[in-house]
Amino acid sequence: MSSSAPSFLRRISLAFSSVRRIFKDPDFAHSVALLGASEGIAPVARPIHASSVPLATPAPNAALLLLGLLQKEGRLVDFLSEDIKSHSDQEVGAAARVVHQGCKQVIEDYLRIDPVRDEPEGSRITLQPGFDAASVRPTGNVIGDPPFTGALVHRGWRVVETRLPQVTDGYDPHILAAAEVEL
Repeated sequence: MSSSAPSFLRRISLAFSSVRRIFKDPDFAHSVALLGASEGIAPVARPIHASSVPLATPAPNAALLLLGLLQKEGRLVDFLSEDIKSHSDQEVGAAARVVHQGCKQVIEDYLRIDPVRDEPEGSRITLQPGFDAASVRPTGNVIGDPPFTGALVHRGWRVVETRLPQVTDGYDPHILAAAEVEL
């Protein structure tokens, strides 16, 4: 399955089905509120249950370090910052090939990523009660309680190992790529 963004019409469909689910499923609504908080939107208050886990602030330096590596090896930030509308598909494809090769090498060098599910996409699977909702997201007509049976649309990905390089004290992770001045 392609990892490209869903089409505009698919996003509209997702938005409407998400709104319906927010009203029906308090846990899903909380997940959406947490996602909004990560995007700078004020989170919705929710009662704390004994099973709730306190939220931790992610370390931004690790994300910036990885983004810097993707820029260094694959020129990812350059590619994403470029307005590609005026370029031909052939030009964009050639640039994407270079970006893909460099970014893929960074992923292989610094992360070990495995599928969440081992079954092939398209397989029929059953989600039993208590399934890990952080690693498996039921979509479509989700009604009632598990078990849920459906087709595996995407196997998912999980980071199994991180091997980011160590940095010196003077390293500034906010500089993804230094400005270059040819003399």
